[in-house]
Amino acid sequence: MAYKSYFPSALGLITLTSNGKELTGLYFEGQKFAPNFKEYLEAPLEIFTKTKVYLVEYFNGNKPSFSLPLKPQGTDFQKLVWSSLITIPYGTTTTYGEIARQVALKLGKSKMSAQAVGSAIAHNPICIVIPCHRVLGQKQKMVGFAAGIERKEWLLRHEGVLVS
Repeated sequence: MAYKSYFPSALGLITLTSNGKELTGLYFEGQKFAPNFKEYLEAPLEIFTKTKVYLVEYFNGNKPSFSLPLKPQGTDFQKLVWSSLITIPYGTTTTYGEIARQVALKLGKSKMSAQAVGSAIAHNPICIVIPCHRVLGQKQKMVGFAAGIERKEWLLRHEGVLVS
């Protein structure tokens, strides 16, 4: 069974999804690659309560003090990329190239396509918690974010990465 709940944020409505125990999705309204939520049941699950506390901490300008049980759905490659994203510390950024290097090392390869990694990042189903917004292009260029570049810029300013 798939469940949903909503969280109003400074960046618009966020839809949370769960399998009943773990968080399976965190989507901004209008985000690319979001599922059709019509088949999801609204439910007051414990994971939604915990996720909302996490988001309140985050949007209040604090690094959340706890982690959440996550169960993102995707290919093995996508999950490998997302596991690299989780390691990006709050208030910092990295590049698609650096994530591609990390993924290549995990796969025992000498290099990996930044474009393939970028596609996996774009399909990240758990924004903010799996911090895809912290990945920039070459020379720290602001590129790609399935929820919109404006939201990505806001999130990075909020974390103190961008100051302008």
